[in-house]
Amino acid sequence: MSTGQLLSIEPQELQFPFELRKQISCSLNLSNKTDNYVAFKVKTTNPKKYCVRPNTGVVLPRSTCNVVVTMQAQKEAPTDMQCKDKFLLQSVVASPGATPKDIMAEMFNKESGHNVEECKLRVVYVAPPRPPSPVREGSEEGSSPRASVSDNGSFNAAELTSARTLISKLTEEKNSAIQQNSKLQQELELLRREAKRNQSGIPFIYVFLVGLIGIILGYLLKRTWPPPCYTFFVFFDATSMAGKRKEIWKIGKVTGILFCRNVVHCLLICMED
Repeated sequence: MSTGQLLSIEPQELQFPFELRKQISCSLNLSNKTDNYVAFKVKTTNPKKYCVRPNTGVVLPRSTCNVVVTMQAQKEAPTDMQCKDKFLLQSVVASPGATPKDIMAEMFNKESGHNVEECKLRVVYVAPPRPPSPVREGSEEGSSPRASVSDNGSFNAAELTSARTLISKLTEEKNSAIQQNSKLQQELELLRREAKRNQSGIPFIYVFLVGLIGIILGYLLKRTWPPPCYTFFVFFDATSMAGKRKEIWKIGKVTGILFCRNVVHCLLICMED
């Protein structure tokens, strides 16, 4: 605390917890220990860097006044965190009932015969305050030492238990996903087999049945001559019909094959539809 005849100033140093790209403020407490009105004015060697509110004012008798000094956000850190900026606080006895509007620059001119007190204040950069560390469970007196963090930074018992639980849960989810993937692959394989089966054409049993029907028809045509289509073969001589049974058998056989082909063709059309 700087103690003059007019004002007591606290603190003597403007300490700013320096942080890049952030405005930082510091307060000055001015105490008037006299029965007079005291006018003050704050000056600085770097006015573009600092903002002082109020930079002029009047402190009432036996009262205090608070002055806030704000440092603008800085883009670069100073070398070795040293600052050469300084402030000058001037104070002078003002007329009774004076207000900040009554303050004039001539009041702080020593050459005019005014008794002006001056106090120089330097600027100091300090480290920013660290955020308070969270209080962990079991850190109170009498708690188990296993529930606290060791000096080498290892996890406590609660964190280890939580990590193990999380790992176990993730493992179960992984196994469940693998099982679902395997099940989907099996279903996909079954669908592929069914699709191939549907695209394989006419089953062998249908072909066998059609062929069997053709053979039976050919045999019947041979045994029951003359067939209903006798009129189509009138060119044969009735007296020589018995000698042409072999040719009739061939005709019946061809007729059966043609019938079978037509049946197969119809089946193919039905399958395509």
